[in-house]
Amino acid sequence: MTVLLLSGSPSSPSRSARLLHAVGEKLHQLGQQTLSLHVRDLPAQALLHADFSDPELQAAKALVAQADVIVVATPIYKAAYSGLLKSFLDILPQDGLDGKIILPLATGGSQSHMLAIDYGLRPVLASLSARHVLPGIYATDAQVVWTDLHGLQIDGAIQKRIQDATSLLLDSLHGLRRPQPSKAPVLSVAHC
Repeated sequence: MTVLLLSGSPSSPSRSARLLHAVGEKLHQLGQQTLSLHVRDLPAQALLHADFSDPELQAAKALVAQADVIVVATPIYKAAYSGLLKSFLDILPQDGLDGKIILPLATGGSQSHMLAIDYGLRPVLASLSARHVLPGIYATDAQVVWTDLHGLQIDGAIQKRIQDATSLLLDSLHGLRRPQPSKAPVLSVAHC
């Protein structure tokens, strides 16, 4: 299984990237390998002009294509996901998330924007043919705090959501990979 951690934050460091990292660490504890893609590291000119010939954009699109699971993180600005993430999603083909399980993560200044995942990000992910968009995790700035002394401090409620989301993610993946029972051939009996 390939898990891609996709950061749509234009800044570094960022709360959404730190939340994404925490989810990645939880997946590592559960035995999963992850790859990371930070959209801000892609060439801005090529991204903004949708230069499909750019080798870095091609490599980023290949990472998405190879992933079974994508954990996508974004800050919320003005009740919407980041424009940087939007620019990246715009270069994916219409079925660019076909067959993939997606776990959306978002951070924002207050609880007022928590529905941005469901009303802004989820429809775009679904329109790109994601197989399953899991319930997202939204955290306020007060719930994801970084200090030089203590490092990343995540609120207990958000830690619980991370635990639940990673379990659901793995259950969903195993459900997709479960072998389907083979159908027995239909035999017809001729009556003489």
